[in-house]
Amino acid sequence: MNILYAASEAMPFAASGGLADVSGSLPAAINKKGHDCRVVMPLYRSINPHLRANLTTVTSITVDVAWRKQYCGILTTIYNGVVYYFIDNEYYFGRDGMYGFYDDCERFTFFSRAVLEMLRYIDFKPDVIHANDWQTALISVYYQVLYKYQQGFEDIKNIFTIHNIQYQGKYGVEVVNEVMGIPMYHTDLLMYDDCINMMKGAFEAADKITTVSPSYAWEILDPWYAYGLDRILINKQYKLSGILNGIDTTVYNSETDPLIPANFTASAPTRGKRTCKEKLLADLGLQDGDEPVVGIVTRFVAHKGLDLVKYIFEEMIDKGFKFAVIGSGEKIYEDFFNEMALRYPDRVSVTIGFVPEIARKIYAGADMFLMPSQNEPCGLAQMIAMRYGTIPIVRETGGLRDSVKDCGGENGNGFTFKTYNAHDMLGACLRAQQLYNDKKAWRKLVISAMKCDFSWETSSEKYIDLYKEVCNR
Repeated sequence: MNILYAASEAMPFAASGGLADVSGSLPAAINKKGHDCRVVMPLYRSINPHLRANLTTVTSITVDVAWRKQYCGILTTIYNGVVYYFIDNEYYFGRDGMYGFYDDCERFTFFSRAVLEMLRYIDFKPDVIHANDWQTALISVYYQVLYKYQQGFEDIKNIFTIHNIQYQGKYGVEVVNEVMGIPMYHTDLLMYDDCINMMKGAFEAADKITTVSPSYAWEILDPWYAYGLDRILINKQYKLSGILNGIDTTVYNSETDPLIPANFTASAPTRGKRTCKEKLLADLGLQDGDEPVVGIVTRFVAHKGLDLVKYIFEEMIDKGFKFAVIGSGEKIYEDFFNEMALRYPDRVSVTIGFVPEIARKIYAGADMFLMPSQNEPCGLAQMIAMRYGTIPIVRETGGLRDSVKDCGGENGNGFTFKTYNAHDMLGACLRAQQLYNDKKAWRKLVISAMKCDFSWETSSEKYIDLYKEVCNR
């Protein structure tokens, strides 16, 4: 099968979150199973010059953006066995940053239309176009409204994946005529709660809707998780399924990772793990000693559960925990962690921003990894932490529920708590500390966590089955 994977970001070219990790690893896993999966994304200014130097130009065309015709360059390269296409327009993508601009609607409308126009000029006709999040939501809408019956576009199926339902692409009704160029009699495809909702349009037009974990697929039918889209999703749940994300296990590999102080295996982790912890404590200026180190690698936003962390943070310090924190986001959380680092300099280290080398050292050197999310579509950090023998403490929601099983039960690989409550979280942390003090039992848990399979092997097969299902209808 031929699959075109459309995304607004992909590793290693451009990344702001988990979407980039998925876009950079799932297509390669699909290709290894004998299919041809290619990726298309915008050509951002921020793409590394060394990677940009390997791009070759396919052609340049013009793309309609309502009544305007805009230049569109099409470039390509091969990375990790996957063909990548890049949509070039300096006005839209030659900026510092990828998102958060006043004209994001126009920028990603252009991108969605360009993805379809590109098919006229490349030697590749997809059986399936797999779009991701609101930035590519219009691909299935445009296909349904404008391209479905054009020569060369016959029988292409559309799949749309929700990575985070909070970001939907909501705009005023005027964009239909002024930006999208969609006939007004098709406005109902996009209208939702008195505004244009691009993600809702994809729900209407796509053949299948997926999300990034089985639990999240049923959670988003609940108003608590759906950010207003539960009504339409309940009507479209016959299209909806959840497939748990994987991670690139060659990149995140404790045996070969060059970014960590010592490599170690799942069968014999103790010595290497100890070296990584000692080096982490020294590099971050934390007090030496055997007390448990809790790692936090996250965006500083409310839905990551940081209000729970704030509430019992000093109590955890009193109980003997140390913290290695890295992230950035809302100022209220940055200020809180900075204050804690000043107040407890030998027990709390905070790095504002994202430095991949420090994040990797926290994954490898911490004993526990705290991820108390209010909601979490999938989450990759808990999987990465387990690859390095760092035991996750998570709230049972979304992909955290699907990937972490409490070690109080069968096949446990971490510690979980159910309710969004700070003292329930503290209870899970104290259970982890109690087991940590039993070195033999803790080593057994570390080995069990490291042996969990979070590769794309199983999940990529599920995507392939989904592609076959829609193509055979």
